Amino acid sequence: MAQLIRSAKSGSDWTDAELIAYNVSITPTSPAVFFQSGADPSLDHLDPAILTSSNAEDPNLSAATADYLGYLDLATHATQESAIDDFAAATLRLLGFNERHATVATRYIIPLTICGETRAAQTDVCVIYRPTTILLVLVEDKTLFNKTNAEAQVVAEAIAAFQFNNTKRAARGQHVLEVMTIPCITMFGTTPTFYLVPVTRELSDAVKTAQYPTSQTRVLKCVTIAEHQRWLSDGMADREFRKLALTRFVAFKTLARSHWQQYLA
Repeated sequence: MAQLIRSAKSGSDWTDAELIAYNVSITPTSPAVFFQSGADPSLDHLDPAILTSSNAEDPNLSAATADYLGYLDLATHATQESAIDDFAAATLRLLGFNERHATVATRYIIPLTICGETRAAQTDVCVIYRPTTILLVLVEDKTLFNKTNAEAQVVAEAIAAFQFNNTKRAARGQHVLEVMTIPCITMFGTTPTFYLVPVTRELSDAVKTAQYPTSQTRVLKCVTIAEHQRWLSDGMADREFRKLALTRFVAFKTLARSHWQQYLA
């Protein structure tokens, strides 16, 4: 694969060509296998109206619930990319991804060393363990806005997170890690897809030096689809799908934490 063209692209410019060039595969996986859990997690800690209401203007809603459903309404009818980013960030905060010392941030830029140069991998949303560790990255699937390839972009951002985290570890006098599994999410409108991206030093070094890694990186992917759903574009505006999606987010928080705790140590 040495003949493949590799160039110093920013994360937002990655396509399937970069996945091929750096020996990365993406494997769809069933929820049971991906989440490695039995019963679905409970949503009892949420205001029930978040699951049942379809009207953010209902005067009986609490201010917090009305605020969240307002983000959902804007994202469902999005004419600007920022509406989906805002909703994704609001969802992560709603479900407690911003636990102690962690912050949900939008438009955070992570440096990416690629082909001997420094480029940017700009997240749409990420979770940062203050001040120096990227825990999770989220990329908006911009197909709705005639821009494509969120999957390749999320892999680029996971590699950038690996490089960034190890650079900060070295600066603190900690040993650098050979592998980090970076939890990632893409959002097509208000429909989430979840990923586990195992970034190794071999993969990172290959990207830095424009080489083809001999070991394949196998990314696991889990889509969120409801059997009854008529239109994918409805996303979480559909109340049954909303419950399913929020359940998956909560399950992913537990799974993600099990991975990021390994590189917080």
